[in-house]
Amino acid sequence: MYKLAFLCAGIVLCALLPALPPWFLLPALWLMLWPLWWRSRRTWLCALLWFSLGLSYACWRAELRLAQRLDPALAGSVLHVQGVVRGLADPGEFGMRFRFEVQQAGVALPPVLLLNDYRQRPWPAGSRWELSVRLRQPHGAANVAGFDAERWYWSEGILATGTVGKARYLRPAAGRDAQAWLDALRERIAVRLAGQGEPRDGALLAALAVGAQQGIARAQWDVLSATGLTHIVSVSGLHITLVASLVAGAASLLRRRWPRVPAMLSWWAGAAAALLYALLAGFSVPTQRTVWMLLTVCVALALHRGLSALQVWLAALAVVLLLDPFAVLAAGFWLSFGLVGALIAGEVGLRQRPAAWRSALWAQWRATLASFVPLLWLFGSFPWLSPLANALAIPLVSFVLTPLVLLAAALPFDSLAWLAGKVAHVFWWGADWLAQWPPYRRPLLPWQLWLAGVLGSLVWLLPLGRAWRSWGVLLLLPMLLYRTPRPPAGELWAEVIDVGQGLAVLLHTAQHDVLFDTGAGVAGRVLLPVLRARGVVRLDALLLSHHDTDHDGAANTLLQQLPVRRLLRGQPASAAGWRGQPCQAGQSWVWDGIRFDVLWPTPVSQGEDNALSCVLRVATPTQALMLTGDATLAVENTLVRQYGSALRSQVLVLGHHGSRTSSGADWLAVLQPQHAIVSAGYQNRYRHPHAEVLSRLHTSGITVWRTDTQGAVQLKLGPQLQLVTVRQGWQPYWAAR
Repeated sequence: MYKLAFLCAGIVLCALLPALPPWFLLPALWLMLWPLWWRSRRTWLCALLWFSLGLSYACWRAELRLAQRLDPALAGSVLHVQGVVRGLADPGEFGMRFRFEVQQAGVALPPVLLLNDYRQRPWPAGSRWELSVRLRQPHGAANVAGFDAERWYWSEGILATGTVGKARYLRPAAGRDAQAWLDALRERIAVRLAGQGEPRDGALLAALAVGAQQGIARAQWDVLSATGLTHIVSVSGLHITLVASLVAGAASLLRRRWPRVPAMLSWWAGAAAALLYALLAGFSVPTQRTVWMLLTVCVALALHRGLSALQVWLAALAVVLLLDPFAVLAAGFWLSFGLVGALIAGEVGLRQRPAAWRSALWAQWRATLASFVPLLWLFGSFPWLSPLANALAIPLVSFVLTPLVLLAAALPFDSLAWLAGKVAHVFWWGADWLAQWPPYRRPLLPWQLWLAGVLGSLVWLLPLGRAWRSWGVLLLLPMLLYRTPRPPAGELWAEVIDVGQGLAVLLHTAQHDVLFDTGAGVAGRVLLPVLRARGVVRLDALLLSHHDTDHDGAANTLLQQLPVRRLLRGQPASAAGWRGQPCQAGQSWVWDGIRFDVLWPTPVSQGEDNALSCVLRVATPTQALMLTGDATLAVENTLVRQYGSALRSQVLVLGHHGSRTSSGADWLAVLQPQHAIVSAGYQNRYRHPHAEVLSRLHTSGITVWRTDTQGAVQLKLGPQLQLVTVRQGWQPYWAAR
């Protein structure tokens, strides 16, 4: 069994490497060490052989995938492709997103594209199209916390993203393959169930039936995350096992009538039903785990081999990783295999099984403990009421709602779907009530504390005896008691957050936190994860430079979820409905030895939105940072005439994301910045920063930092000036370069 464990460890390691070793060197090492192992039969040498074999296999698969990446020369060009829509289209925040499998193109393209249609046109599952597209290499925001889009792209095999042009031509559906037929069937079931009851009730039914989670709104995801019930809406092992049990039970009844039918028929029928349902539900990692575990048990029974639960679990893990070595990057992989592994580990060494109620409580405790560190790592929070929520929701969903949903999907009776919708309504009512209690949130932790937390959890989960559990508590305590370090008095820490095409700058003094602008979208997507990772529990001041979506778009959702003591806005339309003050020249305050001065606009300023941007200068005793929003050249020239050399700042966040309507020559000559930071979206359609501005900066000897290529920029302004970026540190080989 340990051989499979080391094989899997080698595959897992490959996904974490900063660069790929030549895959053929590892088989060479394996062949060199094989004779030595054959003579000595040393266990550690055998483990090394299997580990190198797993690493070599994963590196070979990774090189094959890297070779399929989009040619950078094709980025931004209009390309004509033919292919088929795979999976279900997702009505996202900025358009209709769908996966497109390329079947014909004039150039070499990745096999699967993730396309976005800003026109929100329908894209039926399994349909074939001829399209014009603009593609680019996958790229995501790079911050200290939040959703890692690049990791998700790689784990899903998406090697290019793009937008769809206006023209599209539907191709004949003749010759539709099995996957297209399954996708179309999934879509029909999802559409029928999604129409039951309220929108969120129907969305839950579609998710439970065929894994169609596209209809669940972000507000509902927040509720599920706050209660630890995110896994409930996935087609999980419980659902697959339920289908397998029903089919196996039906086959057993048939055997009673025809005794000559082999006993194994019921097992294989259940496993086959599980496989078919997993394919219909999208074949996610949790469904794969269950299917391979069931098939492993069937094979063992057929061969009259006895396998422990741990061996079955390990065999399923090996199959999943051999089929897809990059599944290890998906959050569902760790949560699925980790929770099941914890449940199995708790049963090892038991001489006598406890009572059913004690066994259920102990299993819930192990699942909670096993998910504590992974949830904090992946999502930055852990719901304290998760054990209670799961104890109530799992029986309701597994034994009442899921059977109803499966029957409603299989049978054409609207009454079943209506009844399932009512049960789903009860589920959401309970989840809303439990979500009122805030979860535990952790700040950004050093890697040493993460390692201690993992070891502490393992000590509690493994059957090591009660004496060891005190050590487990000691290992977990530093993780729970950690507090984010703050700058000393007279020093400013700042962070230009990578919010794409927008601006958000977080400022820390010794005891205060200030945010300048919020970026676009909703705060929970990028902004809130970063604030919570930095230990921000409230904002002492929020400044909204002006009313443009890329500067104040996330303000309303931020104000709903985070206390703000003082709100200053360049225009009244920003964060409408919230009490605040106008951002006006002359406002000034000092916190912890750091001076904040608002320089613009004046009470009589007039002009378009950008001309009314709030301009803020933040100064330590030795350094200064200038923030101008989208202030225009006219505003810059007015400030130069009014303040002169008093504007000097070592760091400048370029106005209007590097547009040529800002950052004029006179402005730069007076400020004399050493560093200029551009906050802009990757390959944005406005072509920010402008080449003319970049040339002006380089001519002046100013170092340029860019969030679109370097990720979030972190600054320390004190006796010394320090700047680092998120992408400067360790980066795996699959991340954007």
